[in-house]
Amino acid sequence: MNIKQSIYNNTKIIIVLLVLVSFACKETKEKSATAVTKKVEQPMFFKISLAQWSLHKKFRSGDVSPFDFAKEAHNLGFEAVEYVSGLYKKEVEELGIDEVVKKLKAESEKHGVKNLLIMIDGEGNLASNDENHLNTALENHKKWVDAAKALGCHSIRVNAHGKGTYDEVMNQAVVGLTKLSEYAQTQGINILVENHGGYTSDGQWLASVMAKVNMPNCGTLPDFGNFCIKYKDGGCEEEYDKYKGVKELMPYAKAVSAKSYDFDENGNETVIDYTRILQTVKDAGYSGYIGIEYEGSRLSEKDGIVATKNLLLQVGKQLSK
Repeated sequence: MNIKQSIYNNTKIIIVLLVLVSFACKETKEKSATAVTKKVEQPMFFKISLAQWSLHKKFRSGDVSPFDFAKEAHNLGFEAVEYVSGLYKKEVEELGIDEVVKKLKAESEKHGVKNLLIMIDGEGNLASNDENHLNTALENHKKWVDAAKALGCHSIRVNAHGKGTYDEVMNQAVVGLTKLSEYAQTQGINILVENHGGYTSDGQWLASVMAKVNMPNCGTLPDFGNFCIKYKDGGCEEEYDKYKGVKELMPYAKAVSAKSYDFDENGNETVIDYTRILQTVKDAGYSGYIGIEYEGSRLSEKDGIVATKNLLLQVGKQLSK
């Protein structure tokens, strides 16, 4: 091979290499441009669950068994659920609580939904000033603590109602909640109090109860509604400021309920500013589940649930940017 031919061949090799490098750089730039222009969707700061009360009319009508709750939730696109003890009163009486729990667990596993908590009603007042009544209420609630553990829940939601003055009921609630929380602690279950009428709907009162109990497994379940302290003639005579109340309860929150009643033409809740109230939830550092609890009458239960979910998704994504 002479010198001219060698130079010619080397030149060809260099040209080929330059072309390859050029293509590689172009491909890298195109990929980079695609990566820049492709919008990465941020996850929301909370997850969404379904509270069984949203379907209480459906279950109470007898058309659908309460054992089908997991199936109903799954069909509506939910991955986690919150049970209501009162919707299983007849089933517990007929089958026993262990059998009820067994069936619920099987259904939740079948439909791939996570069990979060059980809302307990009708089992006695945990702020009662009657010792016998309180002891009965404690025993009644203990079986639901055991049920929650068997279901794989993290909590039960209880009521802290009682008779007496502001301070008297507070002191009674501290006694009852402490005793129940001590038992629940042995089972790895949280005891949560919801703003659910009476003194419990006074955010300052309930936050004070939590501070006095001062146990890691005793907390709150702030509900966006339910801030009526005093009822009269079917309406609310005295209502606590919902935004102030949620803010006061969030430091102790281990679950949250997104109450809804009705929606305007833009999909906004008519009496609750979801942007304002969810900002409060976010500011508290909460990142758990928010349970949908539709309580309206204009929309069907299904449509109300879907409307609430859409609003949570819309506002949640906006606040998560």
